[in-house]
Amino acid sequence: MSNLVEYLYPLPDFRRTPLSALRWWESRRLVFNAAVGAAGLVTASVVTLFALLPPHPATLSFTGLAAMTLAYAIAANVCYTLGWPLELLVRRVLGRKEPELGPLLFRQGVFFAVGLTLLPTLLAVGSWIVRILITVTS
Repeated sequence: MSNLVEYLYPLPDFRRTPLSALRWWESRRLVFNAAVGAAGLVTASVVTLFALLPPHPATLSFTGLAAMTLAYAIAANVCYTLGWPLELLVRRVLGRKEPELGPLLFRQGVFFAVGLTLLPTLLAVGSWIVRILITVTS
């Protein structure tokens, strides 16, 4: 198996304790931040590019973009931090020992966070197309 597959689909841990769950989640935080950060760089680049394209280029504030990026990074990490307590809560509520719940929550969380981070690229392209259509029809 490749390292990525082993990372996203680890062997089940049937003896998961709160401390082992916390360690497992925190050992993956750097990968989560790298994935979301890479998506954020793509998003910032695409949004900046399409905002500056004619017609009617927008003026972007570096300070505003940096503040939004920092706020988003903090929010993403707060949500990530809720992963291990959510895993333990679901196990307690459902009353079952599901060894693959943590990896499932991790994968879904990473995919959702990366997708949410890339969403502004679609909005930037759509905004640019609307600006073109308004200019052409005016």
